[in-house]
Amino acid sequence: MLNRRTFLKNGILTGAAFGTGILTPKLLLANASPADVYDTSAGPLSVHPVSHASLVLNTPDSVIYIDPVGGAEKYANLPQADLIMITHEHGDHLDPDTLAGLIGDETKLITNPAVLDKLTGEFKERAEAIGNGDSTTFGDISIDAIGAYNITEDRLKYHPKGRDNGYVMGIAGKRVYVAGDTEAIPEMRALKNIDIAFIPMNNPYTMEVGQAADGVLEFAPKVVYPYHFKGSDIEIFEKMVASGEKDITVLKRSWYG
Repeated sequence: MLNRRTFLKNGILTGAAFGTGILTPKLLLANASPADVYDTSAGPLSVHPVSHASLVLNTPDSVIYIDPVGGAEKYANLPQADLIMITHEHGDHLDPDTLAGLIGDETKLITNPAVLDKLTGEFKERAEAIGNGDSTTFGDISIDAIGAYNITEDRLKYHPKGRDNGYVMGIAGKRVYVAGDTEAIPEMRALKNIDIAFIPMNNPYTMEVGQAADGVLEFAPKVVYPYHFKGSDIEIFEKMVASGEKDITVLKRSWYG
């Protein structure tokens, strides 16, 4: 019998590839969560949007949860986390009750320093904190902490510079950027060779779709997922990115279904 860890890796996929190496599959296994699957040098990498800013990456070697909130039941059909990564302390990114329901015997955590200060007990013992500009590894995965902050004057109170993280992960030859709560900051615009990016766009906490599209067009990931966009029109974002005439695929997924 397949366990929660292996059933997605061994599930039967169908779908057609297109230019960026992504498949658009349906997992032909009862109760499996829909995913986008990408080819890597070591095997498939699947992306599972969960809700708002929460997502799961099933890599060739491990399962990574990012900002899991909303209760453990949201993750019941997904494999157990080997690593949980938290960008910052706000309640739509850090939820101790959800963590308690998801953490397994071997699960590790990577956070920013401010979140580490808020963790207690077993959570804190399992956590490693990295700040903006720092790097670490998890198995064969490289992890760089990228700044995530506001730059618009009336938004500075939400995400001050130097506190919160975005993350760039190197996964079997792919580079994945999870921006966290940020505007189109210089650190984002300077990124290179990003294959998959998750970009927020909701006023007033992050940025409007125009700023998000402008930032994305500058660092030009191969694939971009609008996420953390409640109340924003991602159709407009998609049109703005398309107007830049760069080879960027916008994937609109059901984060609020």
